[in-house]
Amino acid sequence: MEKLIEIQDMCKIYNPGENEVWALNHVDLDVYEGEYVAIIGHSGSGKSTLMNMLGCLDVPTTGRYLLHGQDVSYMTDNELSMIRNVEIGFIFQGFNLIGNLNAVANVELPLVYRGVDRWERRELAEEALRMVGLEKRMTHRPSEMSGGQQQRVAIARAIAARPPVILADEPTGNLDSKSTKEIMGILKGLHSEGRTVILITHDDEIAESARRIIRIMDGKIVEDIMNENYEEEE
Repeated sequence: MEKLIEIQDMCKIYNPGENEVWALNHVDLDVYEGEYVAIIGHSGSGKSTLMNMLGCLDVPTTGRYLLHGQDVSYMTDNELSMIRNVEIGFIFQGFNLIGNLNAVANVELPLVYRGVDRWERRELAEEALRMVGLEKRMTHRPSEMSGGQQQRVAIARAIAARPPVILADEPTGNLDSKSTKEIMGILKGLHSEGRTVILITHDDEIAESARRIIRIMDGKIVEDIMNENYEEEE
């Protein structure tokens, strides 16, 4: 496997000076193409800050972040926006769907920003919705769908452009147990198809769904293990 992500001696310091907070404290991390990684930590551990770095939503105070061998640590806002649009599919705890758009239009939206033509957009969006089992809900608006179905739309939106990295931040936080199981099954399926999946969670049980588990505490990685109980999908 090729190295997809390389973080070198990364620090993120808020309020530098007398009251400074080290959200990330000299973090080193490699993620390889096709991995399924869970980053777990409690509130204040630094996991959300690390997610923001991985997703190019923020830049480190010091250290380097290489994505596909490209150093994104010192990119401009426009360059970071381009990286996010092309390289990363985001899935958030809040579904962030547009209420007056139906499912297929919500999935198409990021493809508009990528300049994909109308016919290809529709094809990619419908394919992504079929992948998450929503072929019969394409014309439904968010208000006409359950929470689990809305999160499936959000996943379809994240994968429609076929980005190399899927970054899921507490993707089941607002869901019941049945929907949680379904969403985790979809993420595992994406991994089985060769996607790189990075899951951010505070929940040990959710983290157990991943092939590799990284635990962060006080801004430092304190554990990085392979999950011996992980079973590949057939």
